[in-house]
Amino acid sequence: MFEETGRSVRLVSFRDDQPNELRGVLIPRSMQKPPRSPFGAVKRVAVFSVTNIALPVVAIALAAFVSISGYGLVTATDQIAAPTVTIVDPSTFNKVSLGYGPHVAFSQSSFFTETRDAFIDEGVTFIEVDFDTSVVRYFKEGVLALNIPIQATGEVGSWWDAPSGLYKVDKKAERNFSNIAQVHLPWAITFEGNYAIHGMPEYPDGTAVPEDFTAGGVRIDNQDAEKLFNEVVLSIPVLVHKATKEADTFVYEPTVPELKTEGYLIADIETNAILAASDLDKQVPIASLTKLMTALVTAEKMDLDSRVQVTSPNFVESLIPRLAERTSVSMYSLLQLLLVESSNEAAEVIAAEYGREAFIKEMNTKATQLGMLHSSFIDPSGLRNENTSSLGDLFTLAQYIHKNRNFIFEITAKNKITTLGDTGEFTDLVNFNEVEDLDNFVGGKVGETTAAGQTSVTLHTVSIQGTERTVVIILLGSEKRDEDVRTLMQYVEDRYKR
Repeated sequence: MFEETGRSVRLVSFRDDQPNELRGVLIPRSMQKPPRSPFGAVKRVAVFSVTNIALPVVAIALAAFVSISGYGLVTATDQIAAPTVTIVDPSTFNKVSLGYGPHVAFSQSSFFTETRDAFIDEGVTFIEVDFDTSVVRYFKEGVLALNIPIQATGEVGSWWDAPSGLYKVDKKAERNFSNIAQVHLPWAITFEGNYAIHGMPEYPDGTAVPEDFTAGGVRIDNQDAEKLFNEVVLSIPVLVHKATKEADTFVYEPTVPELKTEGYLIADIETNAILAASDLDKQVPIASLTKLMTALVTAEKMDLDSRVQVTSPNFVESLIPRLAERTSVSMYSLLQLLLVESSNEAAEVIAAEYGREAFIKEMNTKATQLGMLHSSFIDPSGLRNENTSSLGDLFTLAQYIHKNRNFIFEITAKNKITTLGDTGEFTDLVNFNEVEDLDNFVGGKVGETTAAGQTSVTLHTVSIQGTERTVVIILLGSEKRDEDVRTLMQYVEDRYKR
C-alpha cells in the first residue's frame, strides 16, 4: 500500500491504514484510465491481479488494507497459473506484488469476503477455510458444493497454524504420515507445504488420537474429509481467513526518566507499545539475526516434515559443525541447529534444498510483505555484512513470528517443540540464545560478527502492574550483550513494575 508524502509516495505497513468501507464498482476491461469519483477527482486504483483464475476486472473494497487516500482494488484475470495480489500507485506505477502465501490483508473481513465473492461470481473452483465461522467450504465452478464444520485446528503460532492468505493445493494423500506428530492424517489435502485439511488423526496402530490432540492442521470429520479429497484437484486456490486479534488495551505508565543506552529497543510485543528505543530506522548489519527470517521462510515455504539430502557446504563454518558426516537430516532438526546453535551449515543446506537464490529472494519478498522497509538479505546465515535491518523492522519481524509462527521462538528457548516430544536427531545441542542470570527468557536469537558487533532479539516475561507481559528487547552493535539485556530488563522493572 502507498501513502502520499508531498509529491512522493512511500510504502507503509498495513497496520498504519485506517478502514475504508466504500464498496467497489465494476470496471470494464477496456477502461485504460482510472475511474473518476463523483466529485470529479481522479480515483487512485490499486490492482489485484489473479493470474490463475478467470475473473473480470472487478473493483473490491479493501477495508484496512488500503490507505484512506482512496485506493480501490481491481481484480484482473488470466488463466489458471499463479494468483498474485499487486498494489499499484497509478501515478508512479510503483507496485508491491503478493503471491501465494500468508497475507495480512486476508485477515480483513471485507477484503476476504469481496475476494471470495469475486471468485464465486466468475465460477471459480476453490476451497474456503474460514476460522471465524469454523467452516471449510468447497465451491465447484462458483457453486457451494460442500459446507463442512471444522472440528479442531492446530494451536495458534504452531507448526500447523494456517494464517490468513491465498494458497493453492500442492499435495493429496489418502493416508499421510507425519514424522513430527507421529500420526497418520487421513484424506490429507496439503497447501503451502505445511498446512493441511484432513480427517481424524490416527496413531500407527490405528487408534484415534484424543479429542484434545492439537498437532495437525484443519481437522474435519472423516467422511467429509473423504468427500472433499475426492473432489479437490491439485493447484486449485485455497482462501484462508482468520480475523485479526482484538487490540490489547494494556497501558504502560512511566515512572522514571528515559533510558539513554544506544542501539536498543524495548517493547510490549502484544500492544505494540515501545517502552524505550534509539533510532528505529537506522539500517545496520544484523549478523545471525538473519536466521529468524531464514526460519520464517522455511516454515512458510518448505515442507517441515520432510528429510533433506545433505552436502555439507564447504564455504561456511559453524561453531559446532554437525552435518559433515551425514547424508540426510530432517528439516525439523535443521531448524533446531539453525535456531539453537546458529548453524551456518544448516542455513545453507535449507537454502540449497529450496534453491539458494530463490530462497534469498523469498527472504526479501517476505520482508517487503511485512513492511520491513529498512531490511535487505543476501545470504541465509547472516555472515555477510550486507545482511542489514533496523530496530523497527526487527520488531515487526518478532511480532509476526510471535503471533503466527511462535514455534520458532519456542525452539530457540527450549531446543524443541514441547508438544511434539523429543523428535530431533541431535540431543546435545548448546543453546547460544539464553541470557546469563535471567530466568524469564522465552525465546529469541543472538548473533555476532565484526561488522555487526553483538546483536540479539530476545523475548522475556515480566510482571508489570500486576499483569504478566511479554516484552522484546532488541540490541544492535552491542559490546556486552548479556549485560545490556540485563540492564534493559532492570530498566523495565524499575520503570513500570509496581
